[in-house]
Amino acid sequence: MSQKGKVLVAMSGGIDSTVTALMLHHEGYEVVGITMKTWDYATSGGSHKETGCCNLDSFNDARQAAVQHGFPHFILDIREEFGGFVVENFIEEYLAGRTPNPCVMCNTHIKWRALLKRANALGCDFIATGHYANVYQSNNGRYVISKGIDETKDQSYVLWGLDQDLLSRTIMPLGKYRKTEIRQMAHNFGYPELAKKSESYEICFVPDNDYRGFLKRRIDGLEERVDGGWFVNKEGKKLGQHKGYPFYTIGQRKGLEIALGKPAYVTAIHPETNTVVLGDEADLAESRALISKLNWVKYDGVHDGMEVITKIRYKDSGSASVLYNEDNDIIVQFMEPAKSIAPGQSAVFYEGDEVIGGGIIQRGA
Repeated sequence: MSQKGKVLVAMSGGIDSTVTALMLHHEGYEVVGITMKTWDYATSGGSHKETGCCNLDSFNDARQAAVQHGFPHFILDIREEFGGFVVENFIEEYLAGRTPNPCVMCNTHIKWRALLKRANALGCDFIATGHYANVYQSNNGRYVISKGIDETKDQSYVLWGLDQDLLSRTIMPLGKYRKTEIRQMAHNFGYPELAKKSESYEICFVPDNDYRGFLKRRIDGLEERVDGGWFVNKEGKKLGQHKGYPFYTIGQRKGLEIALGKPAYVTAIHPETNTVVLGDEADLAESRALISKLNWVKYDGVHDGMEVITKIRYKDSGSASVLYNEDNDIIVQFMEPAKSIAPGQSAVFYEGDEVIGGGIIQRGA
């Protein structure tokens, strides 16, 4: 029995999760590897091969690393849970005129819970992932997520939904390293091919990165139901027909296929009337946002007037803002107007590098 404890490591077969497992193994943890089958590519169609966690080659890569280093490896089938929640939420959000974030939904509601359930069954003390973030217990007793030191890879934004019971059992060793160091570790462990392996940034169940095509294939008659709606300006004047409101997102400029003599941006989507509002770039700026479905990480809530940095999308650098409670929701007041506040995306609140909490954007204001 290892003095450091037994840890269940989520292994996708990629460089980050493989190095995580090998790092913990060499540090003296009793490692058990697990690869989660979330989705069947054949059911989603499209023109590209399976990627990431849906790739049979990746399953074999994960198992081979475990066998070579002498620790057990399992495959966990969570396709039913994943499809029943993450994929359906993805579809429902677009049909509601919103922009979902399936990685947040998966981490929050499916992946960590599935890992913890299997960890308990296998007698594991911890679960570990290859995310570029840190988790530790603060002086107030709560478990806190903080940014990884590699700002270009930091994944704290997609982890705001994790509850305290999950964080208390989680190890994320990569948060203290830069990607270049992890590539070197892969070489040192004897896996130079991993260091060269390309990374996938697509949604795992939309491997060709064509979410519009995915929606069309998954929803019978969608094109007929939404085709022929109108682009309108903010006064409601019709500007031309579009291909259906679910196929547009807030802030979109390219692919609108309409000529107005100047750049046009999607500023609002109204599914009830199948209209998409176009405006100037300046029309994307809003000073407030309503956030719901909150989860608090560093504290068990916030006081009115608390100053934070708010990120409204994964690649957002963050905006200085002030938080106000409104019933069970939060109003974010941006100190400088923020652009392209998209309902359905996550708003994550930071104090320095630490995640205070987050929620789902309902609307800008």
